[in-house]
Amino acid sequence: MSIDKNYLDKFIKATEQAAIGAYPFIGKGDKIAADQGSVDKMREELNSINMDGVVVIGEGEMDEAPMLYIGEKVGTKKGQKLDIALDPLEGTNFVAKNLPNSFSMIAACEHGNLFSAPDTYMEKIAIGQNLPKNLLDLDNGVKKNIELLAQAKNKKFNELTACVLERPRHNQIIKDLNDLGVKIKFISDGDVSGAISVVDPSMNIDVYLGIGGGPEGVLAAAALSCLGGQIQTRLVLDDNEIARAKKLGIKNFKKKYNIDDLIRGDVIFSATAITDGEIVDGVKDLGDKYEVSTFALHKDTKVVKKIKNIHLK
Repeated sequence: MSIDKNYLDKFIKATEQAAIGAYPFIGKGDKIAADQGSVDKMREELNSINMDGVVVIGEGEMDEAPMLYIGEKVGTKKGQKLDIALDPLEGTNFVAKNLPNSFSMIAACEHGNLFSAPDTYMEKIAIGQNLPKNLLDLDNGVKKNIELLAQAKNKKFNELTACVLERPRHNQIIKDLNDLGVKIKFISDGDVSGAISVVDPSMNIDVYLGIGGGPEGVLAAAALSCLGGQIQTRLVLDDNEIARAKKLGIKNFKKKYNIDDLIRGDVIFSATAITDGEIVDGVKDLGDKYEVSTFALHKDTKVVKKIKNIHLK
């Protein structure tokens, strides 16, 4: 069963309103206020939608409200039962410091079809379209994965580009890539847009790899599922996080999750830029109105579009 196509525009409006909610805080150095501004607008918009929705990936558990928390019911309780993954503000530092590539994001699946990842770290490796299924594996190591990717894409190592989150925990990955001669595009935040870059031809990224946020891994998987990309992930858990993972029904803490484990069936995905990004432009203040730009996907209807909308103040 597909998600009703009419939900796409409603989720687009939710991410657009969230982006507008964060806009006044761009460059103000207050990432908490920016996050709250986006959360308030997104919650208001989601609760106006005729759906029976539940947040399965949010900004923490219930005791962290007023953020949109895991388990929160959204919508009017009428309409299709949907599981929602969301990040009202991906890239809080980008908004606070007026840097590019901050987004408001939502993914939606039919109830029971979206992996409920705890808000912990996650290993990830993502690649683009038209490649053998499950080509790469986290247990291969960097060298083996690059060899497999180069062979599948008929490229030399020095013709490949890897996107990596610039963190000390990735020093060995970076060394391995440099030893192989692979070009590296570093990002400072923006884990979801980094993973999505492998399916955007204009970005020229062949692989995304490293450790980032678990919720962000599932949001990325939603977009990649619509676009024919691949991702494999594995949770990185300490003792406290194992207890939280158990509450979400996770039993095998070493399991590797391929894209079909994270996302099943139909998917809607919407990402609205807050600051200018490489995917779409950020919010523009036109005086009496805002112009917003969104990257929107609906898997079953094969919708892939980048759109600009106007919202009156």
